[in-house]
Amino acid sequence: MTRLFRRNHRKVALSPGTVEYAGERKVEKVRITAIDYAPDRFEEREITSVTDCAPYRDSRTVTWINISGLHDTDMIKEIGEIFHLHPLVLEDIVNTQQRPKMEDYESYIYLVLKMLAYDDEAGVIRSEQISLILGPTYVISFQEKDGDVFDPVRDRIRKGKGRARRMGADYLAYALLDAVVDNYFVLLEKLGAQIESLEEDLVDAPTSELLQAIHELKRENILLRKSVWPLREVVSGLERAESRLIHKPTVPFLRDVYDHTVQVIDAVESFRDLISGMQDLYLSSVSNRMNEVMKVLTIFATIFIPLTFVAGIYGMNFAFMPELGWKWSYPILMAGLAVVAGIMVGSFRKRGWL
Repeated sequence: MTRLFRRNHRKVALSPGTVEYAGERKVEKVRITAIDYAPDRFEEREITSVTDCAPYRDSRTVTWINISGLHDTDMIKEIGEIFHLHPLVLEDIVNTQQRPKMEDYESYIYLVLKMLAYDDEAGVIRSEQISLILGPTYVISFQEKDGDVFDPVRDRIRKGKGRARRMGADYLAYALLDAVVDNYFVLLEKLGAQIESLEEDLVDAPTSELLQAIHELKRENILLRKSVWPLREVVSGLERAESRLIHKPTVPFLRDVYDHTVQVIDAVESFRDLISGMQDLYLSSVSNRMNEVMKVLTIFATIFIPLTFVAGIYGMNFAFMPELGWKWSYPILMAGLAVVAGIMVGSFRKRGWL
């Protein structure tokens, strides 16, 4: 249950707005990069001092500031001071167990997302919290470590392809959100392949190892569901937000992301039904195998009941049993037992029990 529910005991009794990172330190040094662009210009640089971010706050161009690493709380506070972020927002940024949500602070919009990736070696889903700050001309993204799903967005901005350079910061926020949602489809494809493989193995030979794999798959699907279901509310809130930060040309794109989110949710629900069906199939298969074993044992026991009865009669220690003195009594008895067993086997076959 540790991956599904983790309680941050270090934050208990702290006052609201306290910026304290209690998660796992995933990078040694915080890395800040900035991409500043307009239709006719582009600049990408790595920022060494937080104060260098200040000019981008009121810039007329669109700026994307990406921060990798959340353990340096002093730097997070400094970013908050430069861009006038609420203390509760800073607290949520460093608290990596947040539920996906959207909060409108008028001068900026705060978004929390879950970026998911499938670990092929461990066979589990890796989750990373992404926080986005959408301002009038800037987007600030906070992530726990280097490496993300935003490279296609960076390439489009660098090459000036599509609408990226011509649209504002709201379109950039949409593009990042869309990249996260699109990556869910890659994850769903891998989970779907794993479910199909387990179903085939389950039909051929249900084992306790397969049952354990089904339980693990169910846990991964629950984690995926927890990350995707709230995202529908986030995208719907952005689409319907009466904010000056969301411009009318961007709304249709947000609607498209909403449709993709609903598709992901439908797939997750289908996976949940399939996994539940696999559990029922496992129990049914085990029960059927047990019934077959009991059927064979019952048939053998039934055949030997009359044979045991006859053998028991002639095993009694009575002094006067005429058959015991006959020369052919033993062969006749054995032949009789064989005939009785043959009649019973034939009867079972006629009834379809064998």
